[in-house]
Amino acid sequence: MMERLSYVNPLQGTASIYEYSYGNTLPLVSRPFGMASWSLQTREVKDGWFFHPSDRRLNGVRLTRQPSPWIGDYGQLLLLPQTGPSCLAPELRPSSYEPEKSTLRPDYLSVRFSRYRASLELTPAERSAAIRLAYEDPRNARLLLATYEGESSFQFDYAARTLSGFTRASRGGTPDNFALYFVIAFDCELDETACDIYNAEFAPVVALSHTGEQLSASVGLKLPTDGTTQAKIGLSFISIEQAALNMERELGDADFDELRSQAAAEWEERLGTIEIKSDEAVDQLRTFYTCLYRTFLFPRKSYELDASGRTVHYSPFNGKLCEGPMYSDVGFWDVYRTTVPLFSLLCPRELGEMLQSWVLAYKESGWMPKWVSPGERGAMPGTLIDAVFADAIAKEIGGFDAQTAYQGLLKHATLPPDRDMVGREGLDHYIRLGYLPDELVHHSVSHSLDYAYGDFCLSVIARALGDGESQLALSERARNYRLLFDAEVGFMRGRQESGAWRPDFNPLDWGGPYCEGGAWQCSWAVQHDIRGYAELLGGSEQMVRKLDELFAAKPHFNVGSYGMEIHEMSEMAAADLGQFAISNQPSFHFPYLFTALGAPSRTQYWARKTMEEHFSAEPNGLPGDEDNGSLSAWYIFGAMGMYPLCPGVPEYTLGSPLFGSMSVKLQNGRRLDIQSVNNSSDHKYVKSVALNGETHEKLFFTHAQLTEGAKIVFQMTDEAILQSYSPQQLPFSQSDVSDRG
Repeated sequence: MMERLSYVNPLQGTASIYEYSYGNTLPLVSRPFGMASWSLQTREVKDGWFFHPSDRRLNGVRLTRQPSPWIGDYGQLLLLPQTGPSCLAPELRPSSYEPEKSTLRPDYLSVRFSRYRASLELTPAERSAAIRLAYEDPRNARLLLATYEGESSFQFDYAARTLSGFTRASRGGTPDNFALYFVIAFDCELDETACDIYNAEFAPVVALSHTGEQLSASVGLKLPTDGTTQAKIGLSFISIEQAALNMERELGDADFDELRSQAAAEWEERLGTIEIKSDEAVDQLRTFYTCLYRTFLFPRKSYELDASGRTVHYSPFNGKLCEGPMYSDVGFWDVYRTTVPLFSLLCPRELGEMLQSWVLAYKESGWMPKWVSPGERGAMPGTLIDAVFADAIAKEIGGFDAQTAYQGLLKHATLPPDRDMVGREGLDHYIRLGYLPDELVHHSVSHSLDYAYGDFCLSVIARALGDGESQLALSERARNYRLLFDAEVGFMRGRQESGAWRPDFNPLDWGGPYCEGGAWQCSWAVQHDIRGYAELLGGSEQMVRKLDELFAAKPHFNVGSYGMEIHEMSEMAAADLGQFAISNQPSFHFPYLFTALGAPSRTQYWARKTMEEHFSAEPNGLPGDEDNGSLSAWYIFGAMGMYPLCPGVPEYTLGSPLFGSMSVKLQNGRRLDIQSVNNSSDHKYVKSVALNGETHEKLFFTHAQLTEGAKIVFQMTDEAILQSYSPQQLPFSQSDVSDRG
């Protein structure tokens, strides 16, 4: 019985605009990690914010690979069923539709275009999709395919009842020979008199095939008397022939309803990875399973299987056909904190394949990726793929070439980049000074702290692979964060090449040395050495007081070097969680810092408050940018009662579980059962924890404890528990010299 899928609302987080993000998501219809995703398009823009749930006019159903409106789309196509007079221009062709009568599910969409009195249903496969069209008047029925900026091509084959072609539409990250190839095959015959290809000015091209800028094509349909027909579309980054092969292999002779059942079954299996009793509050179940759906959307598979079944991919890094897997549409600054650690628990086999694909990206480009969509986009500070690989190696995830990965990671930690968008900006300064000079490198503090944490992560890998010399050097570099702490102001602060502090410090100023935040948000990026950082603040008790001040502060800000109010500022102010900007990744770990310092009741209070008050399954249901599942994975971990405070260390810091009972199906056949007794919004505090029937006095679980199969029981209470903890009971910190065995 399909239970969990019914809780998912793909509209979660879609009520976003440029100025304010409730998630900046799309209502994606897709297989888990599928190469092809589909969305409604309600606004005529090349990419960005092309859907909003309040709109009541529809441009069509869009093939999209957009991971974020800030990154943009590539290889996009638009499908629009039409009747009546020909209408081609984007501003003229939209139709009204009724959102409340439409269906959007991960496995299926159905929408009626009121103007054209036609309906379109779609169900996805990994690299293809099945479509069902229904026209209330079968006369003059057609399907419009529109492309976007860039060269495109169409070719009709009336005997085969197909339209094939390609589009080179892209906002970036693609070589000149990039293309998304497609073939769409119809069950009914094509009406040759109503089939046309149009140029960018919407003038018809009198030919069965044509290549040009931003073409569109109208496919006339000879419908049966009931006005319905089915179509199948195959997609490829390799060739039209490969697109046809993908379509045949994935869809075959199955009809629409059978293919929909397959898509639903795959989603139900994925969502069933975590089972929660259905007697929990329905709203919380909807939020949880919708967030779980979002964590399985990215990164997307970009590889294909050739005629012999060999795994191959078009490389966006060198423009060649290469062997092996490839995953794209992912930013490591975003996902290293929550999404990838969640994969290490829920789908380690797929994670191993993802990691190998990024090793191949290094081999094909010469540099480890930072933000790929489909090729390198170079966004955000640091090289946080360091943490992705360190976490996997520390957790003994297999399926990838760790030695080659280490080679690529060491390269960007030791060699300055030879071109834009790769490696570590200003690395020569960092090696010489231990930090990036504020007057020479933008976002100098954020970059420097991420480099120090990246160096710690590389030291983890060096130790695992037996490179003792590099381990010692990298471990020492991981302490460079100390060079940016100004005891006089109590924050990390921009520092000039001379060693002088950046003048005119104000912790409310955003930008300058800080990325998407100010000193309050960006001074805590020392996940690997929390108690070492506490020493700089005067000790753990003083750091707890500083965190209390952060959460109690007014959510004020100054626009600083941004010169305007960016959406992250607006979202922090609206959340009213003090200077805790849950809307953005640098703040994700703030509540769990209390536990690392021996004050877990504060973690329990703030984590539960944030989950319960700032997440839902609704269009305004996320408190900031979703970013490849990272915000949803934050919620999933919170609901489990734990959090990966320092990826690269195989531990999970304790929090406050959200549900009375949860069971995680592990890929090794074991189960992780999590129970919380006497749990409610009022009973958010943890009184005691038992692991496999034994009292668990540490404030963390190890990855091995969870993956070996475990039963965890949280005893909950309505009163904060105050007690002292030894260093051995606290989560990892680099400065600790105690035995953690």
